[in-house]
Amino acid sequence: MWIAIGSLTVMGLVMGGLLGVAARFLAVEENPLEEELKSMLPGSQCGQCGYVGCSQYAAALAKGEAAVTLCAPGGKVLIESLAKKLGVKADLSEHEEKVPEYAFIHEDLCIGCTRCIRECSSDAIMGANKLMHTIIIDACHGCGKCVPVCPTDAIVMIPYKVTLRNWHWPKPEIEQAHSEHEVEHAH
Repeated sequence: MWIAIGSLTVMGLVMGGLLGVAARFLAVEENPLEEELKSMLPGSQCGQCGYVGCSQYAAALAKGEAAVTLCAPGGKVLIESLAKKLGVKADLSEHEEKVPEYAFIHEDLCIGCTRCIRECSSDAIMGANKLMHTIIIDACHGCGKCVPVCPTDAIVMIPYKVTLRNWHWPKPEIEQAHSEHEVEHAH
């Protein structure tokens, strides 16, 4: 019995050492810019940007393969901070600022096809085949991917009502001097 315990201990130490050496020599270098960009993104993994998740979008941004205007949940503030971080200019002419929304299923129209369940990346839809579905509002991140797949148009996006719990004071806009002449006269 002691021989078995000893041999397993030695095997564990040898294998652990080999894994440690392999991890050091086979480590993949990560782009620090990619990690910073990923931390700036909302992390909802909604796919509205056209990428599978925020990690893939951050990788594409770091390589210069994606526009900074693709993240709808992040809004104008995120677009501006991504543009500043990457040193590019953000074209906000086509950007439409959205208010936070959640999906709602009209129960009398739902036929239980489960197409919306397969599309939901946050598991916010409950239901079963040929039974009515419903949305768990706290889990829904408002991506809207479930709306176009519904064959009966039973799903609609509803903006959150403004309450004391979710109301935010708007940030003041910073006035910037338009010329050096105005700056000189300000002092």
